Amino acid sequence: MRPYIICHMGTSIDGRLHPSRFTSAAAGISPAVLRGHYEKVHDSFGADGWLVGRKTMSEMAKGSERTIANAAKVPREPHVANRNSRKLAITIDPSGRVHYGKDNVGGDHVVTILGEQVSDAYLAELREDGVSYIFAGAKGDDLASAMSELATIFGVRKLLLEGGGRINGAFLKHKLIDEFSTLIHPAVDGVAGTQTIVDYDGPEGDRPGAGQALRLISCETLEGGMVWLRHAVERL
Repeated sequence: MRPYIICHMGTSIDGRLHPSRFTSAAAGISPAVLRGHYEKVHDSFGADGWLVGRKTMSEMAKGSERTIANAAKVPREPHVANRNSRKLAITIDPSGRVHYGKDNVGGDHVVTILGEQVSDAYLAELREDGVSYIFAGAKGDDLASAMSELATIFGVRKLLLEGGGRINGAFLKHKLIDEFSTLIHPAVDGVAGTQTIVDYDGPEGDRPGAGQALRLISCETLEGGMVWLRHAVERL
């Protein structure tokens, strides 16, 4: 058993992810209104938590690395800190590079998904910060087992996958996405090579979406001209 996973993303019409690169809003359209749609839709799902990759979480957590001498060796087992009934802020961080300095991001309790090769000192830092953690195999890439543990250990039934593109691509490849929720800004980026909604990092010729199809289940135009698409992912 694993959570129902919705890939919820905001994008320009050419599929890019960084709003700082988007063209400006048209005359009479409030940029604040456009920016506000993402969180409103996020909240409307009533999910138990949200998940991002290491780079995105590093930008959000803004913690500093600490040196913890003589950290005790601990088994590579799940560590559940004090959640206090909060929603979860989950990160995929196989090598243990994100530093938090607290047990939450935006008020949501941090759970990090690690590879078993992380150091005992890093695990001690997480425990000092009050952060929960689980393991996704030796290299931190067993996403299916990690999702099952989120359901079993933390009771996660619905999860929002909120990128970046490589994490989204990995989840697509492992057939872990049940739905896409896509907010299309009335804007364009236009530069080749900038990150897109799904940027699968695999061998040339691989097809991460193979065996899957998308079925449109909702299309809504929001204030300011933003379009909200929802697609169910069907296994073929």
